[in-house]
Amino acid sequence: SKDESGFAAPPLVSQGVAVVAVGYDIAPKGHMDAMVLQVRRSLAFLVERYSGIRGVYLCGHSAGAHLAAMVLSTDWTEYGVTPDIKGAVLVSGVYDLEPILHTYVNDVLNMSWEVAKRNSPMLCITPAVPAAAACEVLVAVAQHDSPEFRRQSQEYGQALRAAGWSVSLLDLAGVDHFDIIEKLSEESYVLTQVGKELPSSP
Repeated sequence: SKDESGFAAPPLVSQGVAVVAVGYDIAPKGHMDAMVLQVRRSLAFLVERYSGIRGVYLCGHSAGAHLAAMVLSTDWTEYGVTPDIKGAVLVSGVYDLEPILHTYVNDVLNMSWEVAKRNSPMLCITPAVPAAAACEVLVAVAQHDSPEFRRQSQEYGQALRAAGWSVSLLDLAGVDHFDIIEKLSEESYVLTQVGKELPSSP
């Protein structure tokens, strides 16, 4: 939840980066279409509310990486704003929801094949327009992530790159699905350093 994501903020805030944790309705209350819409609307709201923003950087872990990846595929003409997304850090994400249909996880998500298809970043990649081509995407995965997380991260990163996006793949040694993101509270952690290298932007 957004309430549990504050641990990542101090190292970035200390460098002049404003951090916003976005919440959404999780399953079973939230339907996958609604979750994606809520995150997209949140970003549109921020851009409208804070006109001085000089660039947006997305970061998400696991389900959050999936939602951040869906933001990258947004048709912003429907929202009346076009956020200047300069980068995305996608950590141990799920980019193809179809395999979830065959697991207990779908007992609460209750996704149909159509819902999974339209909310799978892997199936929603758009060719990079000039603004998107300038967006730096980092797809990170943990050494001890499950084979499925590792496979999806690799394939999604490659598919983005093939569509003209600027993509880096990072395979982090010695971490698992959880501490890969928990370490963001550490100043010296490699993913924290990625954030600190971002230009200061309110």
